[in-house]
Amino acid sequence: MIATALAGCASTRADRAGDGAAQLQLVLVTTADWNATQGQLRRYLFDGHRWLAVGDPAQVTIGRNGSAWGRGLRAAPDDGGPVKREGDGRAPAGMFGIGTAFGYAERASTALPYAAMTSSDYCIDVSDSPLYNQIVDARKADPEAVKGTTEPMRRDLHAGGDQRYRQGFVIEHNPGRLAGAGSCIFAHLWKAPGEATAGCTAMDDAAMAELLAWLRPQARPVFVLLPRAQYARVWREWGLPAPESDR
Repeated sequence: MIATALAGCASTRADRAGDGAAQLQLVLVTTADWNATQGQLRRYLFDGHRWLAVGDPAQVTIGRNGSAWGRGLRAAPDDGGPVKREGDGRAPAGMFGIGTAFGYAERASTALPYAAMTSSDYCIDVSDSPLYNQIVDARKADPEAVKGTTEPMRRDLHAGGDQRYRQGFVIEHNPGRLAGAGSCIFAHLWKAPGEATAGCTAMDDAAMAELLAWLRPQARPVFVLLPRAQYARVWREWGLPAPESDR
């Protein structure tokens, strides 16, 4: 029954491929605790019988204030842990779909749907906007709906040559776009090794390139981020690989 819970959640957001033994992809980030700003990313493939580790672990950074329960494919346990809010500097913890890949180039080496960002593309982080938590072309949107947003997707053009969004993908936190629950959560390149983020998961160029090349929509990939103690409590129920200490 391992991965049954994961397969059930993932199949609600992507096309099914093959039968019940179809392979599933998991991107797993674990951290020391709620306040940790760094973690380890591992990749797994479920072959219909067991989780298989893929490649080597990669070091990542997350929110400058750590992590907090987000809104994704699994309801957050009522364990007294922090809850993700807009602007709190925490990365959302939980299980999330993996959405569109994006970047500065016209094309990317990935099977994920890919969007080439332009100077007018923004992710809306204004909670009361009707476009909250969406990437939009500001030239085509209602000016009032994008007013006040602080998240240009071409940071190289709007933020002094910043390369963080040169490659990345959307982590589907808060898909219902609940106001104030947090927006614009991505996996992207880090600005400098070990530098924390505003709430995303960041890594070096090599790790991102390998991840993008590996991910396949047919495998219904999901992204999981959890502190180690919380992972130890939910891994069985969520159908995830056993913690390192249990293998």
